[in-house]
Amino acid sequence: MERRNGVILALDVTSREEAIQVAEAVRDHVDAIKINWPLILGAGPDIISEMAGLSPVICYMKIADIPNTNRLIVEQTMARGAEAVICHGFAGADSARACVDAAKGQVFVVTEMSHPGGQEFTAPVAEKLALLAKDVDARGIVAPATRPERVAELRKSVGDLEIISPGVGVQGGKASDTLKSGATYVIAGRTIYQAEDPREAARALSEEARTAL
Repeated sequence: MERRNGVILALDVTSREEAIQVAEAVRDHVDAIKINWPLILGAGPDIISEMAGLSPVICYMKIADIPNTNRLIVEQTMARGAEAVICHGFAGADSARACVDAAKGQVFVVTEMSHPGGQEFTAPVAEKLALLAKDVDARGIVAPATRPERVAELRKSVGDLEIISPGVGVQGGKASDTLKSGATYVIAGRTIYQAEDPREAARALSEEARTAL
């Protein structure tokens, strides 16, 4: 995954046809596509391989289990062509490390979620989860674009690790503010794939993002 635009598309649709159509339309304006359970359940696990043929893929499989189960999930995901996975850190260092080992380091650890509820339980321990990500040699962390000041704080904790930040657009986050606060990439979903012209929406967002890189 090469940072050209600073934007990752969260493709949370459920139709294979729609997913491919959007991915093909925006591929020049996003650096990766993040896919989640809605698309994997709707289109089947082979959609990971199909998407990987169009763009680097980050899979958010809600991984938060014991180490052995985490390992099995990550191995199956990476075997289908994913570039990286996202895991939750609250299951503990051993569980996160199992993901890192299975993905050969290509793991982003969730520190603080972007929705309002993320301030209830993840925000109070976000710094600890960020340090956990460093300790297990993860590639980076997930921090909220909806609260760019938190991205700046978490940047201090993780040093050179990458930060990917969801919540741009519909949730209220702004790409340029988030990148200037220390994010490596911003993540946008509905703002792009629900737009009348997804390609134009992705182009406009990437243009904004590049001004802050």
